[in-house]
This record gives sequence, structure tokens and C-alpha cells, in this order.
Amino acid sequence: MKQKIVIKVQQLSSEKCRAKAMKIAAREDGVSSVAVEGSERDQLVVGGEGVDPANLTSSLRKKLCPAATLLSVEEVKEKVERNPEVIISPSQSVTNFSEYLPAYYQIYQAPFPNSYEVVYDPYPTNCSIM
Repeated sequence: MKQKIVIKVQQLSSEKCRAKAMKIAAREDGVSSVAVEGSERDQLVVGGEGVDPANLTSSLRKKLCPAATLLSVEEVKEKVERNPEVIISPSQSVTNFSEYLPAYYQIYQAPFPNSYEVVYDPYPTNCSIM
């Protein structure tokens, strides 16, 4: 389950503090993205899977700012879009697949050899595998 955690940190006024807060958040287990948002750029938005918001907030309080406040924790649902271009019923049989493939796919048919050549080994071995 992916989460979006928003933490308000009051001391994110300088770029150095923002970088330190992002570094602290990125070290937590399960964090996949960290961003600074808000009108005053004082909100730290952390995304990831299996992130402990209380542990993250307490580590920010210990290492950066005692006034770090957990604002929200949301579950992020991923949208899966299915856009089928061609729908074929099971009763239909498709013999020419090239009309259903995108243009960048090319169907390669290996050419059959026109002639065969017999190779003779002048130094035969006693190996039974070959």
C-alpha cells in the first residue's frame, strides 16, 4: 500500500534546512519520493510503501526541528488504464497477426536454405556425442 505523508516543518526557511530534512526523510525504510511543497515551502511530502509516519516525524523532531507536525497520511491508489485497440472474440480465428501489431514491429520469416553442403571431417574423433 503506497502512502503519501505530509509533515509541516517550521524551520524550512533556508535551502540547507530543506536539504537536511529531505535527507532525513529519504533515509527512512520504504521511502520512494521526497518533496517540499506548500505556499511557504514548509511542508515535507513523503511518498513510499510501508513508511512509518510516527517514526519519520519523531526523527525529524530529534534531528532538525522540535516543531515538526504530522498533517496527513493518505493511501495512494494507482490508476491502471486499459485501452484495448482490437477486441477479438474467442470464436474468431486470427491467421494474419501483422494487421494487429503496431507499425514498429516487423514479422521476420527466416529464409529456407536453397542448397545443402556436406562437411567432411578429415580427423574424426571417437566421441559419441558428436
